[in-house]
Amino acid sequence: MTTRINPLRINVGFLVKAEVGYSRTIEFDEAEMVLPPDLTVRDLRGAASFGRTPQGLVVDVNLSGRTTAECSRCLEEFDLGIATQFTELYAFDERSMTESQLLLPGDHHIDLAPLGREYLWLDLPITPLCRPDCKGLCPVCGNNRNHQPCDHAEDIDPRMLALKDLLDPKE
Repeated sequence: MTTRINPLRINVGFLVKAEVGYSRTIEFDEAEMVLPPDLTVRDLRGAASFGRTPQGLVVDVNLSGRTTAECSRCLEEFDLGIATQFTELYAFDERSMTESQLLLPGDHHIDLAPLGREYLWLDLPITPLCRPDCKGLCPVCGNNRNHQPCDHAEDIDPRMLALKDLLDPKE
């Protein structure tokens, strides 16, 4: 059995001559895949459903996997689950193109890797957390509070004291 270099590069030539309304689903299951230039996904799973329309080929893609991320509080690397879903039209000619400006290549090979990478990046959290109760780094000594508690007195900026009174009103 031979392994394909890019399982997200799919020959859809059989769909070009198919009747309008014909569809086919292709599934993915890769242990690890690099989506160039900067995203490595482990346990990449998903499916691409291609459908023939009068204007071109519509593809509905679901992808999920895991990648390495850095926690925004404690700055440690952790395994982050990622997933995305998108639908695009690969037009037969320029008159049928949509905003995404995707044209069916002449060799009938559609590479979903660049689109998959973009959509996965867009669906990543802006501030990834290793866990919801992450305590982060100590602002005084820089220790990771998840591993070692710090006994530093928490100095409050005097300009913020009025705001503290709003949170803890004195009775």
